[in-house]
Amino acid sequence: MRVGIVRERAPGEKRVALVPETVKRLAAKKITAVVEASCGEGSLSPDAEYAGAGAAVEPGREAVLGSADAVLRLKIPTLAEVAELREGSVLIAPILPLLNTELVAALAQRKVTTVAVDAIPRTTVAQMMDVLSSQATCSGYYAVLLAASALPRFMPMLITAAGTIAPAKVLILGAGVAGLQAIGTARRLGAVVEAFDVRKVVKEQVESLGARFVEVDASEDAQTAGGYAKEASEEYKKKQSELLAKHLAKSDACVTTALIPGRRAPILITEEMVRGMKPGSVIVDLAAEQQGNCALTEPGATVVRHGVTIVGALDLPSSLAVHASQMYSRNMEKLLLHLTKDGEFKWNFDDEIIRGATITHEGKVLHPQAAEKVAALQKEAPADKPVETPGAST
Repeated sequence: MRVGIVRERAPGEKRVALVPETVKRLAAKKITAVVEASCGEGSLSPDAEYAGAGAAVEPGREAVLGSADAVLRLKIPTLAEVAELREGSVLIAPILPLLNTELVAALAQRKVTTVAVDAIPRTTVAQMMDVLSSQATCSGYYAVLLAASALPRFMPMLITAAGTIAPAKVLILGAGVAGLQAIGTARRLGAVVEAFDVRKVVKEQVESLGARFVEVDASEDAQTAGGYAKEASEEYKKKQSELLAKHLAKSDACVTTALIPGRRAPILITEEMVRGMKPGSVIVDLAAEQQGNCALTEPGATVVRHGVTIVGALDLPSSLAVHASQMYSRNMEKLLLHLTKDGEFKWNFDDEIIRGATITHEGKVLHPQAAEKVAALQKEAPADKPVETPGAST
């Protein structure tokens, strides 16, 4: 079996889906690689290293896509990029199937088997395949560095000849992988850290990193069986807003990380809360790619509103391209070995990971909620311009 790697076209993207060390290990498992020339430049993986690891290096993406049985990507593909895929091939990439209905329909039409890395169940077995966690580690770490660089003050407490400088106060919203990494990084920089999460089960993890856990005085616990956050009740949201406004007002920096799978990121910080923050304080919104946790976030931009700097940076893992690529590549290695046997794909849909992550297969949409959305899209299409996708199947 041949897996293909092409250069990511997204502006500023430096990561690569497979690094040479992984290419070499996969070759021993009858999985060879074909890569587009210069695809690894941004992550300091030159063509010579790919060739030395046994990969075929092609000058253009057409040769890669034409010969690969499976294509590995870091970014959600565009409709134009789907059209470039060989019919019947396999795509392993982020998809966000509940937000990208037209994309799912196009993949089914192309008869591409789509494995969405953002839909891999968060189970013990799947931990080594979890790209969301590996890339969130990069985002959480770098977000605190961005906050520190934007603050007009020190992070740690300093005892100087000019007197003692009090440490910065940092609030982390969301204690998933990114949030926990942000807590650890802020603590290493010497800040006093508080963290909030709707999932009460993370309290022990937050406190183990030396942060204070901030929680709403309510019995509700907004966690799904899969370990993700879910949308809370209106009563809980009201109490949450009051609590966050109080803690934001005394914070120097805030890093937000809250996401709900398949939905717009929840707004945790309103404009009124921003008004109540100290002048010169900073918000780094890691949910900017899904419209943000702050009502004033502008995805892809840094703005100042009411004296507060709001960073809506996108694709933070690309800023740490070497290690982000290395971790993503190791995730891909484990996933490929789980999907294959003796170098061939084995689509066992009784397997929880394969069933959960496979969105389209043999021209059908397998993901139940995505299938419903594709069916609705078909019904809404004008009679003279139907959506060209086969019937959805669950």
